[in-house]
Amino acid sequence: MAASPTPKLNANFPSLDALQHLEAFAVALSGGADSTALLIACATRRPGRVHAVHVHHGLQTAADGFEAHCVALCERLQVPLVVQRVNAAHAAGESPEDAARQARYRALAEALQSNWGGRIKHMALAQHADDQVETLLLALSRGAGLPGLACMPAVAERHGVTYHRPWLNVSGLALREALKALGERWVEDPTNADTRYTRNRIRAELLPVIEQAFPSFRQTFARSASHAAQAQTLLHEVAEQDLQLVGNPPAIQALQQLSVARQSNVLRHWLALEHSQASAAQLQALLVQVKACTTRGHHIDIKVGRGFVRRDGAVLRCYNL
Repeated sequence: MAASPTPKLNANFPSLDALQHLEAFAVALSGGADSTALLIACATRRPGRVHAVHVHHGLQTAADGFEAHCVALCERLQVPLVVQRVNAAHAAGESPEDAARQARYRALAEALQSNWGGRIKHMALAQHADDQVETLLLALSRGAGLPGLACMPAVAERHGVTYHRPWLNVSGLALREALKALGERWVEDPTNADTRYTRNRIRAELLPVIEQAFPSFRQTFARSASHAAQAQTLLHEVAEQDLQLVGNPPAIQALQQLSVARQSNVLRHWLALEHSQASAAQLQALLVQVKACTTRGHHIDIKVGRGFVRRDGAVLRCYNL
C-alpha cells in the first residue's frame, strides 16, 4: 500500500468526540495500524492540538523500522514527535509483556513531563474493542476479581498523565479497513504472530471462533466489563466508608464486626493504600487469622505481596520489604 502525500479530511475513521474537550494532547504512536489510524484521525480532525510520543523499546531489530515510520508519518502530518528510548528487558521471573508495558507507561509519562513545557497532561491510546476482549479473557483465565474483569477504562490517570481510549467500542478490523481505504501504510510488529504469547493466541485462535458463535461478542463483552467496573466503583466506596469505621491501621475488633465479604473488601483497599497487594490465598489466610484473634496473645504474621501483615496490639500493620 502506497502512502498518500497528505491525509484526507474525510477519512472514514470512528468518532473522536471523547477527545473534543482537550485543548492539547499527545498520541501514543507505536507505528502499528491502530496507533497510525488514531494519529491520522486526530491530526485531520483536531489539527494543531496533537502531538505524538513513540517509545523505542530496543527489544528487537525491527524497532528502528517502527521509529522510522513514526518519524516520516509525523513529518507528513506536521505533528510534533518525541522518541523516548527505554530498556524494557524483563527481570528473572517477570513477564516480558508486563515489563514492556510498565516501561512504556513510564516512558510516556516522562516524555510529556520533559517536553512541550510540561503543559500536555493528556494522552490518547489506540486500544480498541479487540484489545478489550483479549484483556477480559486473560482476566477470566487468571480467575481475576472485579478490578481485572473491569478491563481497560475509557479514561484513567497514571504517573500524572490522564489516558484516553476513545475507540474501545471499535474493532481492529474497522481501523485497518479505514487505513486501507486511504492507501496508508503501517508497521506490523513481528512478535504479534508469535503464539507463544497468550494474548496473541487469543487473537489468532480464540477470537475467530468466538465471533462465529457470538457475532456481537465485542459489544456484549464490553458491556460486561462496564458492569464490572461499575460494581468495583461501588465496592471502592464501601471500602472507603468501612476503613473510616475500622480505622487506619485497622482495629482487629472493629474488623470482626463486619461480614467476611466486607472484611475482605476493606483489607484489600487498606493494603492498596499501603502499596501492597494480597493474593486470594494470602487474603484468605489473613481473614482466618482475624477471625481467630480473640485472645491478647494471638499472633498474626501473614506474607502479603512483598511484605507482611502483622498484629501490633489491637491493630494490623503492613510492613513492606
